[in-house]
Amino acid sequence: MTNTRYSPEEDIAAIATALAPGALGIVRTSGKNSIELLSKVFSRPEALKKAEGNTIVYGWITDQGSRVDEVLVSVFKAPKSFTGEDMCEISCHGGVSVVTAVYETLLKNGFRPAEKGEFTFRSYINGKSDLTKAEAVREIIDSKTDVSRSHAAGRLSGSLFAEIDSIKTLVTDTLAAIEVDIEYPEDEETIADSFDPADLENARDRLAQLASSWKSEKLYQDGAKIVLAGKTNAGKSSLFNALLKEDRSIVSDIEGTTRDWIESWVSFDGIPARLFDTAGLRETDDVIEAKGVELTKDLAAEADLVLYLIDSTQGLSEEDKAFISKNGSVPVIVVFNKCDLALIEDDIEGKTVHISAKKGTGVGELTNLVKQTILGDSTAKSETAGLGSQRQKESVAEALDRINHALEIAAEGFYGLDAVVQDLEDCLDSLGEVTGEVTPDDVLGSIFSHFCVGK
Repeated sequence: MTNTRYSPEEDIAAIATALAPGALGIVRTSGKNSIELLSKVFSRPEALKKAEGNTIVYGWITDQGSRVDEVLVSVFKAPKSFTGEDMCEISCHGGVSVVTAVYETLLKNGFRPAEKGEFTFRSYINGKSDLTKAEAVREIIDSKTDVSRSHAAGRLSGSLFAEIDSIKTLVTDTLAAIEVDIEYPEDEETIADSFDPADLENARDRLAQLASSWKSEKLYQDGAKIVLAGKTNAGKSSLFNALLKEDRSIVSDIEGTTRDWIESWVSFDGIPARLFDTAGLRETDDVIEAKGVELTKDLAAEADLVLYLIDSTQGLSEEDKAFISKNGSVPVIVVFNKCDLALIEDDIEGKTVHISAKKGTGVGELTNLVKQTILGDSTAKSETAGLGSQRQKESVAEALDRINHALEIAAEGFYGLDAVVQDLEDCLDSLGEVTGEVTPDDVLGSIFSHFCVGK
């Protein structure tokens, strides 16, 4: 496997921590000559070159005899390192100018700047990780809730790789059995009788479960867009603050206080969501407020879910019913707020919940209902293997199609065993693309270009 953009034979360096004031900063290096190159700007060059793997060496980074910073260098020797190459991680003081000075000193002395994701790319090409684990690194960095992080950590620990590998074994064993039948055919047997389809049926079911996991996994990664809508003074801003557990939105008894929308990330029992507090729906002569009302309608039409609030002391109006019925394909949960002041009987179809945003009553029930509505019939759970990218989903779907086709033509008996073999070999190729055994360079470039520099 080659990739000219990354040039794996070169020694690389990158700042691995945020460029912001802090106690510590880390600059990473990797490459077959990285320890030798670093020793040239280290105050104790021989100690660094003689250091064992997984040890730490104290000293100074120097630049033409001048001291740059007092550091600790963590030494990792190939192949027992993240990249599978010799690596060093320089722990320096965390000031922006200090970290930058250490990094620039390395660049002036033989290192080149690492590309995005190049450390993880080297881990992959050196056999230290497969693509499912490599992609999981980025997922963990981008995770927005503890649950999404936990799902990504499962893939990083090898749950998806192990499941794919187990399915490949089922397909490979079936292929081996078919090859025996091709080599030593029995005239009295039909194609349907030439091998036991149980392993393929097992592989099919497990691939189908993996393919279905992408819906919820994508939701845990990207989050949902949830819009709070309703008439003025229904309590949207109060609910927004209650869900965020902080006072972000202005709450007032004056109608039309919220004229524009504000948004923030919030977790609905582990599902990340962009929650929008919007202007109240009403007829108004105020040009600015009217614009806010139109924005509310536009946001609701593009949402994954609308929470439509109704003031329980005012009841359900014809305007409320009209908005709910005309919201198209976007699911709506009708939230009857101020249930501590009045509890009306709702006569509307669909999902409803009664809450008091100010007192927190019913907010937990609302959270559960939101989660159930967004996930739908998805059965993916954190303790089972799930897919981590659209690329993985497409490859698994292709593998599933090939197994289904193999089972169909075997049952029909119209084609020879060679046709089944071709389907199963194509299936294995698709599964190989998931883990990276079979992956074009342009796909690799796309995957690792989305990483941050230093990872």
